[in-house]
Amino acid sequence: MEIRRMVINDYSDVYELWMSCKDMGLNNIVDSQKGVEKFLERNPETSFVALIQGKIVGVIMAGNDGRRGYIYHTAVSPLHRHQGIGKQLVDKALEALYKLDIIKVALVVFDKNDVGNAFWEKQGFTTREDLVYRNKSLTRIERIDT
Repeated sequence: MEIRRMVINDYSDVYELWMSCKDMGLNNIVDSQKGVEKFLERNPETSFVALIQGKIVGVIMAGNDGRRGYIYHTAVSPLHRHQGIGKQLVDKALEALYKLDIIKVALVVFDKNDVGNAFWEKQGFTTREDLVYRNKSLTRIERIDT
């Protein structure tokens, strides 16, 4: 198995991998090829793919805001799970973030994603009971003319 940095030319194969994973939550704007390209341009050193015989079987997208790291859309092909691929991807991303002086990492997993939640717990990520996750879509920003 080979792990290397993710590049935008990997998008089609990565998207196909995401589609093969149950409970993968994708957004048609930020997870489009254009959205992922923008993410990779901003975070060129921290997202990775795992390949077996030249085929992408795993992916992790990680980035940071200068203070904290964030992990998105980690996935391993259902046919290649339980081989340590996910752990190796996580370790690679965490190492890359640490080299950028990022010392705390966060991620979001759907509550119903039992497989994902079990994986992240095994990797040492804990659940924060003191936070409420909130978001707001900015696909259309209303302007007030003055």
